[in-house]
Amino acid sequence: MFPVGLTIAGSDNSAGAGVQADLKTMSALGVYGVTAITCVVAEVPGKVSAIQAIEPRIVAEQIRLLFEAFPIGALKTGMLYSCEIIETVCDTLRGCREPMPQPPPIVVDPVMVATSGDPLLQRDAIALYRERLFPMATLITPNLDEVRTLLDREVTSVAEMRTAGQELVATYGRAFLIKGGHLRLNPAIDLLCAPDGGVQEFSAPFVPGVSTHGTGCTYAAAITAGLAKGLSLSEAASEAKQYLATTVAHFLRWPREDGRTTDALHHFWGKPSA
Repeated sequence: MFPVGLTIAGSDNSAGAGVQADLKTMSALGVYGVTAITCVVAEVPGKVSAIQAIEPRIVAEQIRLLFEAFPIGALKTGMLYSCEIIETVCDTLRGCREPMPQPPPIVVDPVMVATSGDPLLQRDAIALYRERLFPMATLITPNLDEVRTLLDREVTSVAEMRTAGQELVATYGRAFLIKGGHLRLNPAIDLLCAPDGGVQEFSAPFVPGVSTHGTGCTYAAAITAGLAKGLSLSEAASEAKQYLATTVAHFLRWPREDGRTTDALHHFWGKPSA
């Protein structure tokens, strides 16, 4: 049976992040992706100009219909934006998953701030991530900006990443993938911290001078795809890290009239063109 992955996230019109990136990622990794849209974002790499949240009842109905019609093998959450949407997603997922003998794993990408620095989560919604969404998660995938928000301190080295990851695991009882790309080290290192105390390191060459718009979405979607295919969490994270590294290494670039460039991850590098 062809595996199915669900992404519950925002729509990015530039298709570098959000559900557009998630669908490309899942397709490239052999998973049929389905979506529940939480908000529509007007953005391009480096700039967010407007956000329109979707009415919570519509978000809930999207999720319910997908669980009725598809064998969801794994799912991820991305940009949820508001307290109302977070509450709705948690309530709806609980109702859909509870009757299932083997509920699908959940990857939580705690989207808070865009690569451009623009906020993608209302400030008062962070508490709901901690209280409602994290307890449902199989894996949580914060970048270092999000780790700083969760722990209220900076993380400036791989050693501090390890300490932060272990602290987060102890606090929430869930696996955490601490993404170290913001350290700009070569190689770029991420740490998978498990509830049993284990820490696994993943590394890939750091590519300087490339826009990283959508890397967090892509990474979480790739892990979700691996879980939907039946991989272990460690196997899914390893496959995802290598996939992400390939999309960055073979990035796409277009010139702009103002002399700058627009970059994008190359999700289908090496695959036959249509």
